[in-house]
Amino acid sequence: MFEKIAVFGTGAIGSSAAADLTDAGYDVTIVDQWPAHVEAMKENGLHIQMTDLDLKIPVKALHVCELASAKLEFDLIFLAVKSFDTKWMAELMAPYLKDDGVLVGLQNSMNEMEITCDIIGRERVVGCCIELSGELFTPGFVQRNTPRGGTWFAVGELDGSITPRVEEIQKILSNVATVEISTNILGTKWTKLIVNSMVMGPWGLLGLLNREAMKLPGIFDLAVEIGKETVAVGTAIGLNVEPVFGLKEDDFSGDEAKMLLNALTTMTGHTGPRARTAPIHDHLKGRKNEIEFINGLVSRKGQEAGVPTPYNDVLRELASEINRGTLEMDPSNYELLKTRLKENGLEIESMS
Repeated sequence: MFEKIAVFGTGAIGSSAAADLTDAGYDVTIVDQWPAHVEAMKENGLHIQMTDLDLKIPVKALHVCELASAKLEFDLIFLAVKSFDTKWMAELMAPYLKDDGVLVGLQNSMNEMEITCDIIGRERVVGCCIELSGELFTPGFVQRNTPRGGTWFAVGELDGSITPRVEEIQKILSNVATVEISTNILGTKWTKLIVNSMVMGPWGLLGLLNREAMKLPGIFDLAVEIGKETVAVGTAIGLNVEPVFGLKEDDFSGDEAKMLLNALTTMTGHTGPRARTAPIHDHLKGRKNEIEFINGLVSRKGQEAGVPTPYNDVLRELASEINRGTLEMDPSNYELLKTRLKENGLEIESMS
């Protein structure tokens, strides 16, 4: 069904997926915008270092500028760029996806709902929720924090049906992760967004390892308040919480705060002690962070639905200041965050 596969965008996630699929024998073409990374892949292949495997494998790599002369068409494209690159990359790759081809986003946020369906066509998009942690700072080399056995994905048709193509995508991606089929993939992705809003927003301001951020007084109390807002917005727009990260329905029932903390600690436990949240990687590379597509999305959808999101609003504001260069990413931003929250009349005694 899917003979020709492409991965557009090969940061840590895209590179990990491309290497695993190539290793499994699939015909995979990598397309990326970072010239040094593309040249390194052409010369030496990809080197993915995991806790239980050191994978070095030759790959087929193209720079985006080489696409026009490559004369390629793909049955299946995995889109793994950052959310702020989704629109232009989807427009660029659209002519290279066959009429009956499928696009699967290996991304954070809700880009299927917000961007790719409008460009590619809803009938050619399959949703995917991912939990894979890694870092790429050296061209051609990825430090992958979650090994294959500790990586979790879910895939699903946007209408909730179980189709032969989604079963085939599950089979393909099972070479990268443990893959479930979701009959509510947008709800599943929103549940991942809940956890991302609790972690990427506040921790992404600080520049700390996850294990360091988790030691800050009150950080989990703050995370719960952020998560409650994100849950409320999801409920208001018809996106219900679904089990993620391999957890079961019982893990998502009962007390809301306990459910949120369980999901958060499960994800951070899977990513390991060396992990840093994605906005820190972006900042170190001189790029904008994705918080506008995480906490910012919660704020925007909350405004549309009439659901107050003051915690997410403040995080969005501070992340925007970092993106504009008027605020440095630094651990001292935790005190600044608490000050901004207090200025907005929010109860922060438990965060002292």
